[in-house]
Amino acid sequence: MTVAFIGHAVVSSAAQIEEAVKEQIRKHTAFAEHVTCYLGGYGDFDRICARVCHALRGERPVETVYVTPYIGPAAQKKIEETMNCGLYDTVLYPPLENVPPKFAIAKRNEWMMTEADLIIAYVTHDWGGAYKFLQLAKRKKKKTVNVSDLLS
Repeated sequence: MTVAFIGHAVVSSAAQIEEAVKEQIRKHTAFAEHVTCYLGGYGDFDRICARVCHALRGERPVETVYVTPYIGPAAQKKIEETMNCGLYDTVLYPPLENVPPKFAIAKRNEWMMTEADLIIAYVTHDWGGAYKFLQLAKRKKKKTVNVSDLLS
């Protein structure tokens, strides 16, 4: 099973969000033989989810994958920093070779959403990139959970 995460770069109540994400991963992957978690590596929500996925390794086979939107020499520092934090098993660069850098993060998010079986989101308002991709996931009939709704 593959899980992708969509959320705001800045969040409050990190401890509550972390517990809600952990609960949802446990609930929706209980019978999965292997769980692959696609993570964007930018912002508070991504860091929370990376920590949760990494921590769940003691309970089940979980692979954490940093999905990078950039691959060139300028991106190498970000990739190295991300991998050195110890939360990710591997780096994946989706097929974005022909995507202009301005659109790379959006296209990377779209790719993660398309590849995932489950989208776990933290979206609190109806504007911005996280909201846009959550709506796209719903239109594509992806299984989605917005942990913000669970905390209200």
